[in-house]
Amino acid sequence: MDIKPKFSSTLKKQMENDLHLIKEDIENILVTIKNKDCCILGEFEQINRKFAELQMSAASFYLNSYLSPFMDRYEVLTTAIEHLSRRKHGALIVIGRNDPVDSHMHSGISVGASLSYSLLESIFYPGSPLHDGAVFIHNNKIISAGNVLPLSQFYVGEKKLGTRHRAAIGLSEQTDAIVLVVSEETGKASFTMEGKIYPFHPGAIT
Repeated sequence: MDIKPKFSSTLKKQMENDLHLIKEDIENILVTIKNKDCCILGEFEQINRKFAELQMSAASFYLNSYLSPFMDRYEVLTTAIEHLSRRKHGALIVIGRNDPVDSHMHSGISVGASLSYSLLESIFYPGSPLHDGAVFIHNNKIISAGNVLPLSQFYVGEKKLGTRHRAAIGLSEQTDAIVLVVSEETGKASFTMEGKIYPFHPGAIT
């Protein structure tokens, strides 16, 4: 990866504080295990939640850093992803970077419009003819919609990911594109890069 973003001093300090709090929680569990015979499943669940929140904050920061050299309309993505996530409208958004992606996408409909949150939301509105496909964005423009992406054979444990998530991972396995995906089941937002998927806070792109 040619981009090596660095945390701001404020964010770095906050993450260090959060990690120290998690460390204290782990140390408390060690004391509990040593001195008491009791269930500690609740403590593990609490630590997992804190780790997940910390990971999402870091992912949001990195997403901003990875996108910034290739587009400057973050507020549009912020608004669209937040609204889609809140309404649980599934979405798949490809942000082109250096690698050409045309040969990896099929059946798309040309749009050629300036990037706007209202257009993104209308494309992914349930029942829209293009809502099941991927939107391709390059240089702050919506190039096409309704694109079909290559599917990854990616599994999490024994659970197979849904089609949108597999498509997001599949394209990122073959190109340097970043793909944003919103789950229509949970409303959770994630992005994929280099064949890996990361959950992030929708409101933290800016």
